[in-house]
Amino acid sequence: MYARSTTINAAPASIDAGVAQVRDEVMPMLMGMDGCTGLSMLVDRESGRCITTSAWQSEEAMRATDEELQPVRERIAAELGGSPMVQEWEIAVLHRDHRSVAGACVRATWVKVDPANLDRAIDVYKLASLPRLEDLAGFCSASLLVDRASGRAVSSVTYDSKETLDGSREAAASMRASTAKDAGAEMLDVGEFELAIAHLRVPELT
Repeated sequence: MYARSTTINAAPASIDAGVAQVRDEVMPMLMGMDGCTGLSMLVDRESGRCITTSAWQSEEAMRATDEELQPVRERIAAELGGSPMVQEWEIAVLHRDHRSVAGACVRATWVKVDPANLDRAIDVYKLASLPRLEDLAGFCSASLLVDRASGRAVSSVTYDSKETLDGSREAAASMRASTAKDAGAEMLDVGEFELAIAHLRVPELT
C-alpha cells in the first residue's frame, strides 16, 4: 500500500472551509479513482499546517492519478491560502486498536535514517514502539510511512481525544528518544493535530 500526502500551511481562518471542501468535493472524487482506498486530513489550528493523505493499493495507481489531481491540489491550496507540498510514501506499518471517534487527535513524528538501514528501523518500530504505544491511555492506531529512496519516514499515532493526546506527551517523548537511538534515526519534526477527516481505509500492516 502507498500514500500521497499534501501539506499546506494555511491561513488559520480558512481551515474550516478547506476541511469542508476536502470532505465534500475531493474525497468523493478520490474514492471514485481506481486504486484509492481512502483519505484523511490533519489540521493544526494554531500554526495552520494541514496535511491531507490519500491511500492507494499500489504505487502505479497512485502515480497514475498525479497529473489529474494537480489542479485539485491547487484549488484546495487557494481555499486554504497556502502552497501545496506533495510527498509520496510506502505504507510500511498500520496497526489499529479501534477506529477513531469524533475529537480524535494525532501526533506525527518525522525522522530520517540511512536508507540502507530503513528495514531495521521499520523492525524497531514494529517490535519496540508499537507494544509500548498500545499501553498508552486513549491509543487508537499507529502508522509508519517511509520513503525508501531518501530514508525519510513519518509515524502518526492517533489518540481518542485531545486529553489523551496531552496525557501521552511525556511518555511519547521518552519513546521517541529511545526508538530514534535504536533505529539510528535523526529526528526532524514533531506535530500535534486534530483528525479532521478520518477515512483512511488501510488494512492491518504489521
